[in-house]
Amino acid sequence: MPYKNIEAKRANDREYWLKVKGAGPRATADRYNRAVGVVKDLKIKGPAHGLKIAVLPDAQVFDGVPMDHLAHYGRYIAEKRPDVIVCIGDFGEFPSLSHFERGTRLFEGRRYTKDLDAFYRGMEMFLSPIIKDADYDPRMEFCLGNHEDHINRATIEDAKLEGLISIKDLRLEAAGWNVHPFLQPISINGVAFCHYFPSGVMGKPISTAHALLHKLHMSAYAGHQQGREIAYSRRADGGNMSAIISGSFYSHDVSYLSPFTNAHWRGAFFLHEVKDGQFDEMALSIPYLKRRTK
Repeated sequence: MPYKNIEAKRANDREYWLKVKGAGPRATADRYNRAVGVVKDLKIKGPAHGLKIAVLPDAQVFDGVPMDHLAHYGRYIAEKRPDVIVCIGDFGEFPSLSHFERGTRLFEGRRYTKDLDAFYRGMEMFLSPIIKDADYDPRMEFCLGNHEDHINRATIEDAKLEGLISIKDLRLEAAGWNVHPFLQPISINGVAFCHYFPSGVMGKPISTAHALLHKLHMSAYAGHQQGREIAYSRRADGGNMSAIISGSFYSHDVSYLSPFTNAHWRGAFFLHEVKDGQFDEMALSIPYLKRRTK
């Protein structure tokens, strides 16, 4: 079946974990719970007032889509010099590995090599302004998304591909990224980052910012979902908690969304003064970045 909507996408991901990653729902739930239950604290030291973190949400690059906004964001980051850059995953779309359109006319001409080439070009556009400054050396953390994980998924479902394709094809370490497995949350100064945070027996993504705070009890940032949603709460010690779900940093329309739902917000976020799980967020829309960094 072609990709019709985001719910079909999520249902397929759940079915994948049931069929491939475990013997049934309990095994799948255990896999998810282990990932969320162990947040990897990166222990990144920063100034007394807190870290400045630039988040790169889902770019979903593939051959034929505009990518110039990536260069604009790279220039903005080079100018503002955040301490840490976090890619929240799904930088690449990888349509050649899609399950939903196999056997349809839409699948014609898709090639893994074309997907990789688009990934490399997009990453170069983003990183080139940053690496030009020899005096600027930020920490770069890459949380793999479900689209990058489609590479692992392909080798599991077709054993002939094992050893022929892998996550190493993305060349992330060579580009300077510290790479974190799909659904392995990381923590930076008390803020959790993950492509999405699963919940429940079926491991469905937590889909609202308010629910993130309610279920995780800590500040968090997730991608995967289009648009932007922000929620706030307080801790027992009086500290602030914030949660953001924002996974749309691209200029093209998404094929499985309607014209109405394709009108979602597209942009990135800076998190200022990140300390002890607290931060001040700054939204950066793609139109703003293009005007700001001409």
